[in-house]
Amino acid sequence: MRYLSPLSIVSAARFQPPSLLWPCSSSCSRRPSPPPPVLENAGMSVDFEAEGLLEGTEGRARAARLELLRELHAQGVSLGELRDAVAEGRLALLPVERELAGGEERYTLNEVAEEAQVDVGFLVRQRQAYGLPAGDADERQATEEDLAAARRARALLEAGLPEEGLLEVTRVIGLAMSQIAAANRSLIVDALVAEGDTELDVARRFAAAARSLQPLVGETLTHALRLRLREQVRHDVLDTVDPAGAGANRPEITACFADLVGFTRLGERLPMEEIGHVTGHLNELAADAASEPVRLVKLMGDGALLVSVDNDALLAAAIALAAAADAHEDFPQLRVGLARGGAITRGGDWYGPPVNAASRITAIAYPGSVLVSEAVKEAASAERFRFSFAGQRRLKGIRGEQPLFRVRLREAEA
Repeated sequence: MRYLSPLSIVSAARFQPPSLLWPCSSSCSRRPSPPPPVLENAGMSVDFEAEGLLEGTEGRARAARLELLRELHAQGVSLGELRDAVAEGRLALLPVERELAGGEERYTLNEVAEEAQVDVGFLVRQRQAYGLPAGDADERQATEEDLAAARRARALLEAGLPEEGLLEVTRVIGLAMSQIAAANRSLIVDALVAEGDTELDVARRFAAAARSLQPLVGETLTHALRLRLREQVRHDVLDTVDPAGAGANRPEITACFADLVGFTRLGERLPMEEIGHVTGHLNELAADAASEPVRLVKLMGDGALLVSVDNDALLAAAIALAAAADAHEDFPQLRVGLARGGAITRGGDWYGPPVNAASRITAIAYPGSVLVSEAVKEAASAERFRFSFAGQRRLKGIRGEQPLFRVRLREAEA
């Protein structure tokens, strides 16, 4: 199966990253909406006490629930929905659910598939790839946003992108969005919930937060996506193109990548706050290892990039970083890779073959080990470091087999 980077998906859609995740504008073609369903007791005065919806409440809590029930019913929530919400203890959740629903659930998946001219089986697999339940294809569970998303999917398929490639990218987006949503949820709950809140207080506050924060979060994610795409494009171009021997004029540096072993599996079983502690500790270890002339360039959640013009200084820092991770119980091991060559710097970051090669080497290093290219070995002090041959390996994006070496400090300095 051909690998599809997020860049290729977005490029095929004429670089409209928000359209991958958020609803299209009002200019999107939409079929006429079916008439809204007749709501039970809509527009009628309801005796909520007689309906049993105020049971178990008194005083301020009772008055707050009554006001919330009246507000929701006036907005079109049926008496049946209100009964279910009260019975399940989720009445305060209804306003924010309505804000985040993306519209009324008026379509079945079969109707969406027919209107968007895509296979309903693909839509089911796509929902599953996002980490969502597929449900019944004849159940009214889809909104105008879902219809717009299906049309975007059809456009990508018509551009020649394979279904399996799209689903692979969807899984990545789904996992990332799940983590982002969890982080936002934790932040919002901590900030908005106060002792003594009534259902009405919580309902209004969360609904207001959803209304105001959704556009900001969307814009923030779009901005972050563009920054990362720009970064990846720079790497792609500068790793593959060397106009008129420009590489010979680039300063020679050693680049070091270090990343956490098993971070993806860790993220699937640990709560978000614990993942934050793990990545935060990695940040501290990397910052401790980076002292002049070694520079910590950037942190990437589960990894770090360090560079230096001083090959020996970075080698020593890399070995110390791997050892520091090993020394901490209940902390994942690091795998570390280094490469050396000509590179350029832009906006505080470094680009070029050694950065790319260090990343590839890191991906095949053993947990707890430091693996380096031949150029790093040749530039290293034989008195400070000892090397063992680790074999010839093909590295993605690099021609030919590359000899690689494991490195350790000599006993006198260990």
